[in-house]
Amino acid sequence: MFGKLKRYWNDPYFALGHDLIHSHPNWMSDKLYLSTLWRMVMGYKLDWNHPTTFNEKLQWLKLYDHNPLYTTLVDKYRVKEFVADIIGAEHVIPTLAVYRSVDEIDLSQLPDRFVLKCNHDSGSVVICKDKATFDLEAAKTKLDEALHHNFYWDAREWGYKNVKPLIFAEQFIEIAGAEDLPDYKFFCFDGKVRALYVASERFLSGTCFDFFDMDFNHLDVQNDHPNNPVVHKKPKSFDEMVAIAEKLSLGIPHVRCDLYDINGHIYFGEYTMYHMGGLSPFVPQSYDEQLGAWLDLSKIKK
Repeated sequence: MFGKLKRYWNDPYFALGHDLIHSHPNWMSDKLYLSTLWRMVMGYKLDWNHPTTFNEKLQWLKLYDHNPLYTTLVDKYRVKEFVADIIGAEHVIPTLAVYRSVDEIDLSQLPDRFVLKCNHDSGSVVICKDKATFDLEAAKTKLDEALHHNFYWDAREWGYKNVKPLIFAEQFIEIAGAEDLPDYKFFCFDGKVRALYVASERFLSGTCFDFFDMDFNHLDVQNDHPNNPVVHKKPKSFDEMVAIAEKLSLGIPHVRCDLYDINGHIYFGEYTMYHMGGLSPFVPQSYDEQLGAWLDLSKIKK
């Protein structure tokens, strides 16, 4: 407590930023809000005129790259049709039902294992592995709260601003004989995959992030989460996943394409326009600079 009070006294940006995180004021311009939030989280002033790192450029994209397509890309339900048109419906996780409110959820119409999630945010996911023990009321509480929250205001991630919220049920996917479900996340720049990381252990001991280059060499990089003690082996489907990610990202200055390998079959997970909101430091920072060098802002008109 004393340390926080001391920082409030010594750093007014921290004090203001701390309050911003909890209030998300919509009376502030996006630029002022992001400048203050950035100063608090990253510890230095953001140069809007000469952004160089990946995280800095993601803030710039929030302000100046407002392609209407992005509203569809971040919509976890409506994007499925878009993806199916590019790589085929067989790579899209089947939707089981769509709900406008939590009161419409009918477990009798769902299989024993399924996933519930909102389409317009990040993190509002509820997994059911057994209907007999599933806490529906707790799920409704979580989803209803998310349904009435505009995710855009948290970090001004523009793509989310105009997404029409809904809840949908999705088929439960898993790897036969495994408890974990690795998520392969490809950093794409104008249709070219430059790097990736694997998110794992999310439902076990705690989320791990492991970064790899395009030869699937493990990199000594951390970003918000620790590395997995067990280094992932290169999946047999790696080249196929890269090809799919590049098809899905063609013509987009930057997007992260998330994919799953389920027993050799590739499923699309989601698009992410602003990795970690562009507010998560990389260690070492040189990797933030490397990703930033691949993101060309010169073709984007403000």
